[in-house]
Amino acid sequence: KELDGLRAVAVIAVIINHFNGDLLPNGYLGVDIFFVISGYVITLSLVKRKSNNFSDYILGFYERRIKRILPLLLIFIVSTSILICMINAYPIFHLRTAFASLFGLSNIYLFQISDGYFTASSDLNPFTNTWSLSVEEQFYFVYPLLAWFSGYTRNKKNSSKYLSILLSVLGSISIILFIYYYPINQNAAYFLMPSRFWEIALGCLAFIG
Repeated sequence: KELDGLRAVAVIAVIINHFNGDLLPNGYLGVDIFFVISGYVITLSLVKRKSNNFSDYILGFYERRIKRILPLLLIFIVSTSILICMINAYPIFHLRTAFASLFGLSNIYLFQISDGYFTASSDLNPFTNTWSLSVEEQFYFVYPLLAWFSGYTRNKKNSSKYLSILLSVLGSISIILFIYYYPINQNAAYFLMPSRFWEIALGCLAFIG
């Protein structure tokens, strides 16, 4: 319930910021809060279903992620695509973003094509918001492996310590990348998973702690 309440605060902040940036200029930081929550929740999910069989562990994890994400994403993409085609004579840029999001790649597509998140082209693209979901999906390809090989999902001795060290090292590299790229390539800092890894890792470390 506490996490749901924090999610509510985060999403309201984002909505207010998109509705009128002057009302809450830093409301977009709700997205960063979501990343931290995701790290916490995904670690909780892994702990609940510990396994000594790698194939069962990894296939079960991705099965749960697909069931949780894909149905709602498909409904959103199909319904919004129909609407955007009705009101936009040249919807190809938007539809390509939607298609990329189905494979967890819309953040990479926006990184390559977009003028930036805080621009008119992004504001008018109804699928821009899928970039953060793609960041999380890419994180899901890395983190379960870290949790497995550190022994954390198999109750190995000192596994919490090993996973914490891994997350701290990778998180430190990630925040250095974010700080480095932000002044020279804001799209890279904003859209790409390596420069956002540290935020999700904070949530993972919070749960482990």
